[in-house]
Amino acid sequence: MTGIVVENLARPRGKFPHAKRAGDFIFLSGISSRRPDDTIAGEGDIRVQTAAVIENIRSILAAAGTSLSDLVELNAFLISMDDFAGYNEIYGNYFDADGPVRTTVAVHQLPHPQLLIEMKGVAYKPAR
Repeated sequence: MTGIVVENLARPRGKFPHAKRAGDFIFLSGISSRRPDDTIAGEGDIRVQTAAVIENIRSILAAAGTSLSDLVELNAFLISMDDFAGYNEIYGNYFDADGPVRTTVAVHQLPHPQLLIEMKGVAYKPAR
């Protein structure tokens, strides 16, 4: 199993990788809209944060030799279900009905007070 940490993204806030390859699967840690300088993209704006999270996921998957189209599961954690419509709108710009399976849940809080969303997922890309 190989841990993946992408240098041009915000560093994980602990001793864990952005993702881990296990055979043909890539497991993503919780990913937010944090930038490398620890600022938050889209403070207070679920649409901007959702796009930033998915773009961060895209970068991590690229580092693992795969892409968004290889996601089989993508789960979202929202601070408020009042943000569901905005999140869902942006999500739909990246994925359609053939995209990854998805679960969306509301959580009490995330690791930074400005974060409105965090996502984690699993991609499938056969190892070479």
